[in-house]
Amino acid sequence: MRRNTEGLPRISVRIAPELHVFVAAERRGAVAEVATDGASSLGHVVESLGIPLTEVGRLRVDGREVSVGHVPGAGEEVAVEAVRRPQQIPDPPPRFLLDVHLGTLARRLRLLGVDTAYENEDIGDPALARRSAQERRVMLSRDRGLLRRREIFAGGYVYSDRPEEQLRDVLGRFAPPLAPWTRCVACNGTLAAADKDTVRDRLRDGTQKSYDVFARCTACERVYWKGAHHAHLEAVVEWAMREYGPAPTVPGEASGVPGEASGVPGPAA
Repeated sequence: MRRNTEGLPRISVRIAPELHVFVAAERRGAVAEVATDGASSLGHVVESLGIPLTEVGRLRVDGREVSVGHVPGAGEEVAVEAVRRPQQIPDPPPRFLLDVHLGTLARRLRLLGVDTAYENEDIGDPALARRSAQERRVMLSRDRGLLRRREIFAGGYVYSDRPEEQLRDVLGRFAPPLAPWTRCVACNGTLAAADKDTVRDRLRDGTQKSYDVFARCTACERVYWKGAHHAHLEAVVEWAMREYGPAPTVPGEASGVPGEASGVPGPAA
């Protein structure tokens, strides 16, 4: 049902092009006319247009910066800017929480050593929001409703449904420090070098004969080695370090990986 806006205060809203994906086609022009009730905050008005506040940077009214709590008055001109990149969060470095639909992204972030919690079951928006707040994790999701929940610590909308583009987006937006081969892609625990004799009972005969370097998760005890998928994973790591890793120092210098065994994911990630 269309709301009757006759007689309500109206404001002019200029929405950054990066945020047009969230708004109706008729509001994607240079300036959109929006009716307000004269009492709602600017944050509420922006959300009513479909834009999660997690994606909003500065808000300007008649050229001056205001908070999301500003109550717009009739005739005001509002500019809604996109969040600046790299984005600063309240408690760096960023630690992430991903919803059930982002499993591949979670595994790739863990491959790069980024602290990434992931729910492989749908535990519901309230539980995800509470965990984000309790553990001070940045909530990543393609669910706008989840990102509108006030209790989340911080959040980010995942714009693409393609894992490669998702990874590029997250690394470029939040600039987390990278430490490849240091986390378990299955549970997010840390990896440690493992002697072959200590993990022998967890290996198949073919693996025992073909590999000598292993790592084991200190949390779930999953064992890793340079298996059939290693070349693909190595390519992901090399790309990420080239584009988003720290500037190279001394050629050949160790990258903080705890021994050769830390670079050995064997089962698919």
